[in-house]
Amino acid sequence: MFLIGQYDSPFVRRVAIALRLYGLAFEHRPWSTFGDADKIAPYNPLRRVPTLVLDDGEALIESTIILDYLDERVGPEKTMLPGSGAERRRHLRICALACGLGDKAVSLVYERVLRKEQLALWVERCEAQIADVLSVLEAERAQVATPYWLGMRIGHADVAVACVVRFTREAHPQLFDTARYPALSAHADHCEALAPFREIVQPLAPPKA
Repeated sequence: MFLIGQYDSPFVRRVAIALRLYGLAFEHRPWSTFGDADKIAPYNPLRRVPTLVLDDGEALIESTIILDYLDERVGPEKTMLPGSGAERRRHLRICALACGLGDKAVSLVYERVLRKEQLALWVERCEAQIADVLSVLEAERAQVATPYWLGMRIGHADVAVACVVRFTREAHPQLFDTARYPALSAHADHCEALAPFREIVQPLAPPKA
């Protein structure tokens, strides 16, 4: 199977890191949604990444769907998501908040790069959403004493938060003050020190129109 997308995307990166943590082999095709849209289209008509193409040709789109497939493939003993109940819902909530933050951070990059004149109302709304989510995640992470969000094992929430924090730090450093978000900073730094995070990383590059 092969994974389409560049690792400067927090969504592509979270999938690639999960593949590494699960020990699943894959090829990487670092196609850009702008420069390589025509290459992506046959696998994903939305021309979006990540897209994971399985050995039988089936193409999975969106990081949440891809991770659901990976969880099913490795089975309940290895999955990085609780199987049911309140812990599963809590884990999914953290993932949803992190991915929503990532969406807004990516939107601001496009707004800055693709518009000659930024729409102030949209920028303000995105920045407010980012700040509010960071504050919620900071407060929740500060209450967790274990190495990872839900215990001693790394989970999808940990990966999602770390990938999005890195992206936000690089894309919008003015929106992420380490002193304001010490628990999130420590969490991200801890994850980034792990081998899969060190291996699967790409400096942020602005999209090309």
